[in-house]
Amino acid sequence: MRVNDQITIEEWELSEHFMRASGPGGQNVNKVSSAVELRFEAERSPNLPMAVKVRLRRLAGRRWSKDGALVIQCDETRSQVRNRDLARARLVELIDKATFTPKRRIATKPTYGSKKRRLKAKKVRGDVKALRGRVTGED
Repeated sequence: MRVNDQITIEEWELSEHFMRASGPGGQNVNKVSSAVELRFEAERSPNLPMAVKVRLRRLAGRRWSKDGALVIQCDETRSQVRNRDLARARLVELIDKATFTPKRRIATKPTYGSKKRRLKAKKVRGDVKALRGRVTGED
């Protein structure tokens, strides 16, 4: 299975387990195992660079198992073949997303003018609130 020009996933790295789906489907849902659980042994994959594995683990979240496998479940459609294709597409999308290195954030400081404007606005707002007090005058 091809992810991009550099990364290709071999069939031995994937395992599929079919099970009965939950939700609507009538009698068909009780008879047919249409839901798929796709398991990709990402930690042991020789085709993924270490940096991609680290980013993939962070992106996967709770889909990452303790033994280093990425588990994707799909039971969207009533068709087993379609669910299988959707699960594989999700895997490719997730790995492709992990190949991009995030841009480093450069810390910046507020400008002198922006500090002055902020303090002036705070002073004006404070003056407005100070004028809201009880009026004391000669009766």
